Parts: sequence; structure tokens; C-alpha cells
Amino acid sequence: MKKLTKRKALILVSMGIFIIATSQVFSYYFELPDLAKGSFIGIGIGLLCTSLIFGNIKTARN
Repeated sequence: MKKLTKRKALILVSMGIFIIATSQVFSYYFELPDLAKGSFIGIGIGLLCTSLIFGNIKTARN
């Protein structure tokens, strides 16, 4: 897979965090089945891992 630009990697990180947070909010107010909860959490973690593995985010080196 190609390397992602920094902008696209940050968008994927924010989408992953948003999906996980949204699933937590929905599961608080509504009764979601375990499959739906697991799917939302899994998709969010998958987006986070994809952005970290394939993202072009460089760390500061001293």
C-alpha cells in the first residue's frame, strides 16, 4: 500500500477517534447489539492502525 500523506493520516486518526466515541455515546443512550458495538470499535481501531502504519508522520529528532 502507498504511504499516506500527513493530512490524510490525520484525517484517518480523527475519523477513527470519532467513530469510537460515537459508538460509546450511542451505546450509552441506546441498547446496541454486541455485533454493532464490536463492529464500530473494530472499524475505529482499524482506521487508527492504518493511519499509524501507512501514514507519513515524521517524529521530531534531537
